Amino acid sequence: MRSASELLEFLKRAGRSLLSRPPVPETAPTLHSGTPGKRRAGRVSTRPSQFLHGTFQCDAGSRDYRLFVPSCYAGRPLPLIIMLHGCKQTPEDFAAGTAMNEAAEAAGLLVAYPAQTKAANRMQCWNWFQDKHQQRGKGEPAIIAGITREIMQQYAIDAHRVYVAGLSAGGSMAVVMGNTYPDLYAAVGVHSGLMYRGADNAYSAIFAMQRGARIKPTPATQVSAPATPTLPCIVFHGENDRTVHPDNGQLIIAHSAPNSLEGHPPAQVEIMVRRGQVDGGHAYTQTAYLDQERVPVAEHWLVHGSGHAWSGGQVRGSYTDGKGPDATGEMLRFLLSHSHRSGP
Repeated sequence: MRSASELLEFLKRAGRSLLSRPPVPETAPTLHSGTPGKRRAGRVSTRPSQFLHGTFQCDAGSRDYRLFVPSCYAGRPLPLIIMLHGCKQTPEDFAAGTAMNEAAEAAGLLVAYPAQTKAANRMQCWNWFQDKHQQRGKGEPAIIAGITREIMQQYAIDAHRVYVAGLSAGGSMAVVMGNTYPDLYAAVGVHSGLMYRGADNAYSAIFAMQRGARIKPTPATQVSAPATPTLPCIVFHGENDRTVHPDNGQLIIAHSAPNSLEGHPPAQVEIMVRRGQVDGGHAYTQTAYLDQERVPVAEHWLVHGSGHAWSGGQVRGSYTDGKGPDATGEMLRFLLSHSHRSGP
């Protein structure tokens, strides 16, 4: 398992290849989501990996969550990723489809999966489109942030490397979390989601999903969030998505990424466009926005021929497309290349 600095050095030696994936130890085990796994013979491990149950409660409400703890965890601070599932999904389903637990075991990090309830949304969608769930310290953002902080208190977590990501409604809520808690999360991963405050009720949410958000977002600084709300973000979207219009992916970059100006893509950065093809699968276009040190501050992946599904996902989970580029690996690469200079 490499530290953040080692991962960055690895990227430098590789010429900052935008298609590189997080390094995987040669002896890394292959785990099934939700099933504890041990290191291979010959490797000393203090414990097997675990997929634990948890419940968090605060004034804003309560939610259950699952927590993956890798077998390498031994009290030394590790990164943490919060993964927010989509509608009609569960933490277990989302973990299986993304194979994030396997990737986390190889890279050495913890992953938490908060669970939406049918009582809060009958489709089990995160309520990213409601005003009370778009503000710091209120509603679902307060609950998700509370889960994050609870895990940081109970486990040795590197406060500089805490991230949030999600799919569809979960991806949209990940954007909300990044904008309202930029002091807590160092970067955001979004798959098939919508921009922050791209809707303010169910009707405008349907319009935004079908045609792209048209509501001018309110800066997070106006909803009691700390200064500098923009965060590094990586966005995946299927070009043939009929559930969430693919224009929404570009809008997330235009409104959320560092150096974005009034709905325009990041300014004062180098733009690199790369086109590729998965063997036997989909073609894709990757647009990266690089800072002065040529580190990506934002990436947009448009997967041609793919619909509303996690790119490169596993068939054992719902809403996945195994023919696309590996969204799990690419998100980990991007997220782990960013860290807070000071923890929350």
